[in-house]
Amino acid sequence: MEVIKTHIPDVVIIKPKTHGDDRGFFMETFRDSSFSSRVCRRRFVQDNHSKSRRGILRGLHYQTVQTQGKLVRVVSGEVYDVAVDMRKSSDTFGQHFGIVLSETNNLQLWVPEGFAHGFYVMSNSAEFVYKCTDYYAPEFEVSLKWDDPAIGITWPLTDGTLPSLSEQDENGFAFADAPYFD
Repeated sequence: MEVIKTHIPDVVIIKPKTHGDDRGFFMETFRDSSFSSRVCRRRFVQDNHSKSRRGILRGLHYQTVQTQGKLVRVVSGEVYDVAVDMRKSSDTFGQHFGIVLSETNNLQLWVPEGFAHGFYVMSNSAEFVYKCTDYYAPEFEVSLKWDDPAIGITWPLTDGTLPSLSEQDENGFAFADAPYFD
């Protein structure tokens, strides 16, 4: 696997080695020893898989308790994936990193604990798979406003149409009012 640094030091892109020919391909998507030595030591306790249609935006989510680190990838389709640093003591507090993840580029993104995370579906549909370092706890989940100008994310909206959001995401916190991590 290749580990690619981003402008936010704790957020990294992982490019698995893919072996393929005209019959198909094989890639190792996670190996604990490689992840621990090249990215960070973490224990993953939950895997999730979601499917969404074009124009859906999920996020920006994080949990204030049972904070989750996420290793994310797309197995079908294409999304624009974003991580926002919510750690007040960090040099990159309030900054975001965004990247296209797709079934063709096979890239993964490590989103550490202390970050809000979300994605926007650019293809007709997308299947999104991720490993989490802690269990989902909806009572501690926070949604950060996807279009807050204080964060300044440029989402690649399809035909300029506003994204389809859940009620929770429609009513997300402005960055200035959101709970932060120390």
